[in-house]
Amino acid sequence: MREVKQIGKKNQKSGRNKTIDFTLDEGKEYFDKVIKIKESVLIQDVENKSIQGDTMEVLDLLPEKSIDLIIVDPPYNLTKNYHGKQFDKIKENDYYLFTKKWVEKAKRILTDEGTIYVCCDWQSSLIIERVLREYFIIQNRITWQREKGRGAKTNWKNSMEDIWFATNSRNYTFNVEDVKVRKKVIAPYRVDGKPKDWDESENGNFRNSYPSNIWTDITIPFWSMPENTAHPTQKPEKLIAKLILASSNEGDIVLDPFLGSGTTSVVAKKLNRRYIGIEMNPQYLSWAEYRLESAEVDNTIQGYTDGVFWERNSLSDQTKKTTKKPLFDIED
Repeated sequence: MREVKQIGKKNQKSGRNKTIDFTLDEGKEYFDKVIKIKESVLIQDVENKSIQGDTMEVLDLLPEKSIDLIIVDPPYNLTKNYHGKQFDKIKENDYYLFTKKWVEKAKRILTDEGTIYVCCDWQSSLIIERVLREYFIIQNRITWQREKGRGAKTNWKNSMEDIWFATNSRNYTFNVEDVKVRKKVIAPYRVDGKPKDWDESENGNFRNSYPSNIWTDITIPFWSMPENTAHPTQKPEKLIAKLILASSNEGDIVLDPFLGSGTTSVVAKKLNRRYIGIEMNPQYLSWAEYRLESAEVDNTIQGYTDGVFWERNSLSDQTKKTTKKPLFDIED
């Protein structure tokens, strides 16, 4: 049994605060698992690895047509500090050229039946859609509610983001049965006294519905959630799980060229996919490796259980099926 560890103790405000926020020195054993590559590699050399480097350089070293699914959460065209790595807002044409550069490289390594998802805000969405249309077949635009955010006195509060869904061809993976949403039935309809198109249970009445391209069931990670990190733009595991389940199969390779704190790799591992993540920031890479190790003993995904996605806050009366104990807690 692995000994319980305490990492980043000085950064925690209470025992309930699960935020992953240890220093690079404290997380050295995790950063030591990260690899660097300087020349072309075979896919088996980098699968299930986190790679430190500039994604514009690393993508050129991966084999052609080797990736089944690419999930991209690039820097939005906003001024933001990523723990010492500053991204400054640039002119729209410069952001277009930046996007075009990594999209061209992603195109080369995606399989003929592969899929790419690209996250963006409403402003960068206009540019990203234009670039994707040059290289891929756009299948849809997902809009999801990001319930956090500051109010604005002179504008509408920005609480939505886009994810563009594009493919290399008309022949692509889409496992719709794996991404159904369980919704409460308010006015259940019966035929001969029996439920019609819904299930009756001790905890209420539910229907498993096919997913739409508007998602209102996503919770942004916060301090008491084990997946939460100090990364300023972390995506929820539930959000990424929908993309991975829909557009890949077990054993497929999922790539995230802007890995951040590791969400895509962590979710891919939990869902029995192979993964590759590329990230420059060593701080984020150490958090990613910590989360990947934790996933070996706790493969649950908040809001996803019994093979379906649940509406936000609808699991409070349900029993989560957790068969593994957490690796260790970060305590006060």
